[in-house]
Formats: sequence, C-alpha cells, structure tokens
Amino acid sequence: MLPTDDLYARLELPLDASFEAVEVAWRALLKRHHPDVAGSGVDADDRAKRINVAHDWLSSPELRARYDRERHPSTSRRSGARPMPSRGAGQGVRAATTARPPRPLRRRPVDLEEALARHLDRIERLSQDELDRLSIAESPPVAFDASIARFLSPERLAALDAVEHRVHGRLPRSVRWNAVVRDAAVGYAQELVLGPFLDEHLSPPFRDRVRERLTRGWSAAVDQPRYGPNGAAVTSAIERLRLVPAAELRAVGVAAAADPSGRSGPTWPKGLRPDEDDALRVSSELGRRDALAALRAPIPAVARRSLERAIHAIVLRHAFPPAVFEEMLGPWRPVLGVGRPGSPRPSVRSDRRPRA
Repeated sequence: MLPTDDLYARLELPLDASFEAVEVAWRALLKRHHPDVAGSGVDADDRAKRINVAHDWLSSPELRARYDRERHPSTSRRSGARPMPSRGAGQGVRAATTARPPRPLRRRPVDLEEALARHLDRIERLSQDELDRLSIAESPPVAFDASIARFLSPERLAALDAVEHRVHGRLPRSVRWNAVVRDAAVGYAQELVLGPFLDEHLSPPFRDRVRERLTRGWSAAVDQPRYGPNGAAVTSAIERLRLVPAAELRAVGVAAAADPSGRSGPTWPKGLRPDEDDALRVSSELGRRDALAALRAPIPAVARRSLERAIHAIVLRHAFPPAVFEEMLGPWRPVLGVGRPGSPRPSVRSDRRPRA
C-alpha cells in the first residue's frame, strides 16, 4: 500500500533529492536510530522500519514516480542527478524490517591535505586552453551537497566551506568570478573532502556516480587538448576560416543556407552522448565557438548552424562513418581544407595496447 505520510520527511530530505542523497540519508539515519545504537524498544524498532520503507519507495524510480504522482501531484520534481538505482531496486517494497543496509565501499585512507595541496597547485598552473574548456564544462550538482549537509559533522561542513575559499584564492583573477570555472574546481575539491563520508554511506554504484558528477567538469577540461583527439584538424580548419575573404564567405554561406542537411545543426554519432561524454561535448562546443569567432564577415543563421555542424563533425571524425562525415561537412569541406573520406585521419589517443 502507498504510505500515507511524507516519505521525504522520514528521510529528512527535500522533494528534489537525488537518488544518491536518498542512499546517504538512509544510511546516516539508520546509524543514529537502529535499535543496536538507539537501544531496543517499540519506538526505536518502529522508526528503523519506517526509515527502511521510505528508502525502498524513494530509491526505486518506478515506486518513487508512483508516490510522487499520488502524494505530491503539484510538485515538479527535478532530481539533482540522473536516476542511478541500486542493484535490485524497483522490485517492490520489502517487508518492514530493522535490518542494517549492506556494507558500503571502503577506500584506502588518503592524505587529504596532500591531495588538496596537489589540486590547489594544479589550479595555479591552468593553461588558457584549460580555462576555456572549464568555462563550458558541466557544473557539479549543488543540490546534492545541500541535501546531505544535515548529515555531515560540523567539522566536515567547516572543511567544505574552507576548501571553497582556498580554491577561490588560487584561481586566476581573470576567472575567479566565473561561476562555471569556480564550481568545477570546487567540485573536485569537495569530492576529496567528502570522500571518506561518501565511502561510508554509499554503495559502489551510487558512490561512483557521485564521484563522477562532482569531478566531471574538472576531468573534462584539465589535461585535455583544446579540441579533443582530432585537435590538429580542428585547429587547421579554424585557421583556414580566418583567411577566407568576406566575399567567399558570403558565397559559401548562401550555398550552406540552401543545403537542407545542415539546418538541423550538430548530431552525435551512435555510441556517444553529450550528457555522458562531457570531454567531447566541451571539445565540440569550444571548436564551434572559435570557428564562428574566426569569421571575417557575418553569415546567415542557417549557414552558421551548417558551419557548426561541420566543425562538430571534424571534432568527432573518429566516431562518424565516412559517408555521414562527408554529408555533415556540406559546402564547407573545401573551405575547411578537409580531405574526403578515406584520406588519412588524425591520430586518436587510446589506452588500448596493440595486439601482438
């Protein structure tokens, strides 16, 4: 049966709490209220059972959607992270029990100050390419930190506040007030501070997801080529754009505006998604931005979309079939100096070892 009370209140969470925050709240509250800790008794047993039932409903995407439709129909719930249910979630509500949750992941101890010092030093050595990439990287989920704050110790909360100020002070003055750059650098530092707590309160699928969300902006931008694995080809195409006379640009723009294939803008190849492959998304956005800035004369909006589609294709050339790649270049191919399919492609970095 659908619970009649507020399950979010049981777990002391807001309505937009992510699935990872549900896991944190469940474990943290059971550590406080489990009969083995709080002492046996009707009230203690009942509270632990209610915490477990709330977790069962709110950790399952199907059950949570049903509960929200029935109990919070006027609330538009926006999760702080994409659904990442634990293994076996969504199979229904178990019988009320006071059982403890399974053991979470335990990492080897890390010297926090040493790890933070390395991160702060790296912030001071950011190149302009890395800063440009950080400016369009995905920000970490602020809502997650806010939703679990009540379960953190005063010392850890103070450490989170202090590390934000330390990161802010190390950023170059030119980007110190750029919220996207700052949040990406802070998110990586917050993962270091929260690491032991999250290891204790999250099982591997959820823990990996939180780590990825907190650090993805930094990881997608730092120690990456400006335009990704096909950067040399993208750089060459943009440099050629700078030299194209205004009259020729207008002529190509007219042809591009008449080409229906370029009106849809960039599309992604099978197997890649902009919401999952953030480093490639950043490479594509930065390449398209720089290409448009290199134009000597304005071109129609449709032609701009066509040019963005062509630059996007060059960024992801290693992932597109030759026929699709050629179609995406459209009338911009001769202007950008890109060879036809079958010509040598830029090398792509790979961690795979060659076969013997």
